[in-house]
Amino acid sequence: MKPYSDLAKIIHREGYIFIIIFAVITFVLGSFSTTFGWIGTISTLWCAYFFRNPERVTPVNDNFIISPADGIVQAIKEVTPPSELGLGDDEMIRISIFLNVFNVHINRVPATGRILQLHYHPGKFFNASLEKASIHNERQSVLMETVNGVKIAFVQIAGLIARRIVCDLEESQTVKAGQRYGLIRFGSRTDIYLPLKTAILVSEGQTCVGGETVLADMDLSKSSQPKFEVR
Repeated sequence: MKPYSDLAKIIHREGYIFIIIFAVITFVLGSFSTTFGWIGTISTLWCAYFFRNPERVTPVNDNFIISPADGIVQAIKEVTPPSELGLGDDEMIRISIFLNVFNVHINRVPATGRILQLHYHPGKFFNASLEKASIHNERQSVLMETVNGVKIAFVQIAGLIARRIVCDLEESQTVKAGQRYGLIRFGSRTDIYLPLKTAILVSEGQTCVGGETVLADMDLSKSSQPKFEVR
């Protein structure tokens, strides 16, 4: 993974140019109007806030699936995984996490293991909260194998005003749960696909913290049925 500078530990490197642009515009507007200057200042502060890059404490357990993003669990469904990943037509559990413009947008690896495949799919920019966003929107799909030999997938999905997906992962790369791997700007959704027998530990409407919230437990000795209600 590409190294993060000390500054990037506070603000993600993708945010530098936007913060500078917002600050320059604020300076120009402020020279004409104090009101516009204050509006620009607030906008610049929000831009820096959007690209914040906080530290997280990730639970250590090879069976845990950790939330790849901050946001609300929008849906938990049994669906066919993205065709580009070659996982077949058998259904998997999909957990969809919606990120609004005030959430941290840094994405994190959900489990420890190895990256098997990356696939970028150009597409549309529907509202990320819509069901069709998983199929039609621009997305970056990642297939990985956990240290326990289980294949899972996670997908960055662009939203209505998002126009760039950043993914720093490489195929065959070894990764750790909670590790930063990219972001989506400026509003988006993250889907994660898990085997049907995975024990789901979150529910729809729950707020998740990327890199910290445990979404699921893949220890099948604890439960042979997913702990969620299909809607």
